[in-house]
Amino acid sequence: MDPDLINGGQQVLNSIPNAVPSLSKLDRNVAVLVPCFNEALTVGQVVRGFISALPEATIYVYDNNSSDRTADIARSAGAVVRLERRQGKGNVVRRMFADVDAACYVMVDGDDTYDPAAAAEAVKLVTIYGYDFVNIARKPTDTEVYRRGHRIGNKVLTQTVRSFFGRDTSDMLSGYKVMSRRFVKSFPAMSSGFETETELTVHALEMRMPMHEICAAYKDRPKGSISKLRTYRDGVRIILLIARLVKDERPFGFFGTLGALIGLFGVALGIPVVLTFFETGLVPRLPTAVLSVGLVMIGWLAIFTGIILDVVTKARQEFKRIAYLSIGRSPTL
Repeated sequence: MDPDLINGGQQVLNSIPNAVPSLSKLDRNVAVLVPCFNEALTVGQVVRGFISALPEATIYVYDNNSSDRTADIARSAGAVVRLERRQGKGNVVRRMFADVDAACYVMVDGDDTYDPAAAAEAVKLVTIYGYDFVNIARKPTDTEVYRRGHRIGNKVLTQTVRSFFGRDTSDMLSGYKVMSRRFVKSFPAMSSGFETETELTVHALEMRMPMHEICAAYKDRPKGSISKLRTYRDGVRIILLIARLVKDERPFGFFGTLGALIGLFGVALGIPVVLTFFETGLVPRLPTAVLSVGLVMIGWLAIFTGIILDVVTKARQEFKRIAYLSIGRSPTL
């Protein structure tokens, strides 16, 4: 976890003046969004925790075809329960963002691993200081909470995104995020599964939104609760999503690099053929010569494709930015 990001977030929180509106007033137009699939063991505690942390907020639990009593328990605990039939967290997020209208949105997993108390400070950062996206990075309460494979995978994937899009987050895959209305209503939710966290982070980075990161305690699931994350399957999906986002949002870098590699390979194949021709006046390896010329041509085509797509992408980003800015932060704040 990047200490500069965490320390910077703490400095902002410490600078919040005493004369700001009380949390009970700020959270009246806050929506807590909880995507759930078979979380009967934990969802009640999650709902009660956020009712305590944000007393005036509305808690929405979106049940994603659970086969247990997730919906009933959430409703009994005080949540508004809705159903999303399309399986996958990304599909649930798309539905939540479309259905719910609020000034500030808190999105958290229903597995009771995140600290509800952290939401209060993150809501202040959004509603008072105007941040559009606050990521709540995980701080494990025990070394066994965060599996080593997941920790390494998260670090590698986060560093990859930081390299291409920006270095404003240290825990991209955290399921605990607080967002403004204009973030949520301008978010082009395309993912269907757990890769949606990556898509959320890249959207904030690409739009150059005011964003911040704080940290909060992260504990293990209660005994009997099972994670829905599949390490290898979902890891591959996230890698493919990052590749697609790089292709879509950084086309010149993507196609330019690909074209340069293909072109260099073609040149490497062609050098012996050219040297032989200068020595003997013959081209004994005609297929190699044809392949070399073809690869060089493909390389140049890829580079020019990247240049053209880069112009198109910049225009598309400008339209996305205009659409994002046209959405009011809130009609009630």
